[in-house]
Amino acid sequence: MKSGRDHIEGLRDGREIYINGRKIDDVTKHPAFRNVVQSVGKLFDFASSAENRDLMTFETPEGGRANRIWQLPTSYEEMRKRRTALESWGALHGGFMGRAPDHVASCIAGMYMGLEQFEAYNPDRAKALSDYYRYARDNDLYLTYVIINPQADRSKAANEQVDPFLTAGVVERNKEGLVIRGAKMLATGAVAADEVFVSCIQPLRPGDERYALSFAIPMNSKGLKILSRKSYEQGATSVFDNPMASRFDENDAVLYFDDVLVPWDRVFVDGDIEMSQKQFHATPAHVHQNHQAMVRLSVKLRFLVGIAHRIADVNGITNFPQVREMLGQLAAEAGMVDALVVAMEAKGHKAGQYFVPDRHTLYSAQTLTQQLYPKVLNTLRELAGGGMIMLPSSIDDFANPELAALIDKTQQSPAANSRDRVKFYKLAWDAVGSEFGSRHHQYEMFYAGATFVTKGHSYRTYDWRAADKLLSNILNSYDLDEESKARAAAR
Repeated sequence: MKSGRDHIEGLRDGREIYINGRKIDDVTKHPAFRNVVQSVGKLFDFASSAENRDLMTFETPEGGRANRIWQLPTSYEEMRKRRTALESWGALHGGFMGRAPDHVASCIAGMYMGLEQFEAYNPDRAKALSDYYRYARDNDLYLTYVIINPQADRSKAANEQVDPFLTAGVVERNKEGLVIRGAKMLATGAVAADEVFVSCIQPLRPGDERYALSFAIPMNSKGLKILSRKSYEQGATSVFDNPMASRFDENDAVLYFDDVLVPWDRVFVDGDIEMSQKQFHATPAHVHQNHQAMVRLSVKLRFLVGIAHRIADVNGITNFPQVREMLGQLAAEAGMVDALVVAMEAKGHKAGQYFVPDRHTLYSAQTLTQQLYPKVLNTLRELAGGGMIMLPSSIDDFANPELAALIDKTQQSPAANSRDRVKFYKLAWDAVGSEFGSRHHQYEMFYAGATFVTKGHSYRTYDWRAADKLLSNILNSYDLDEESKARAAAR
């Protein structure tokens, strides 16, 4: 278990990050990233603290203890304990760090749970995955991933693009490993991560074999370029004015592989289109990683419902019947997500020696929450009205005695003094309507894939046979000919 300081020191590794047209020297000090780096450090401090030992760690089969994000549940009780740890970690950022260290750890752990799939594919690649899982676990690594190809021309396969190396693919294979060239997205959290897992979750077509890859490398690998999007943290004037963006903007990036060498002991899939899909869906990986995502989202919805109730209190409208109706609806929806998380665990089953969540309940939750998140944001906007907009321009307004007096007069509330009211509404706007909040709106709608993808997962995993059997039993309980004969006899 590493401390926050250990993690932060490890990020001073010469990684190649570009933002605003320049390469940065130290991600831990740059104003675009330093606060989120500190937030990640606090996650590791929480997990490694002695008081959280039972909550956040488990005993490994080899002895010693590791972060529960790497735990391989063998029973419902172990899964429940792991979920409690994930909830506690998520609470530190209100669920707003969607690719915190627990997400990709869940993916790699899920792949390891299906190690037999890799052994059937290629024993050498299976050994690479097995060794890497233990290495990442024992070094408490923070992994991000890039598993989506650049959008480019979506009507064409990866191998049909104008540039065959637009998408990251194999340039050559040699005795040392694979040489990779091209781009992948969206490396959320890459600036603060130790390593990156690279693969493709999108369906590939015949001819795309050079892109059917799965491997993991350090973020400071030679030739790996991290192209950051705009930093919302850098645009935040203060923690008071942007309490979420200033601390929890985990950032997203395009990764460009400029002939990066990937050693063979870091390669899990090489050139096999079928296996690039099986690593996610024939193992518990996809379900295990998205169980973590739903746990995090359940925490985030509780946070947003808390904002909704505080809006009503601050505005003195909590006892209005129509407001209680809105709050009751929000409470029901957040409760539904909590229930779905518990249900996917309770309906879980053994896959070999491991216990995994129920797939269809998980995909039901993802399908419904993609629709729910925008609805929750709209409800918060409706409750707040202009309250989230008509706020002092910045914390500096309070330093001007004349302005401070006017703020005290105009920012009144029956439940809070002017400063507490402004502080709260600054947070509410940052979570809901700022550029940071808008990014989260987009993120929650698409992090699991387009809506047709999640609905496809739901269709694929539902027990249609049981539904058809129920229908057939009722249909078979009556007969046209028999009823006609009975009616004729009655006449």
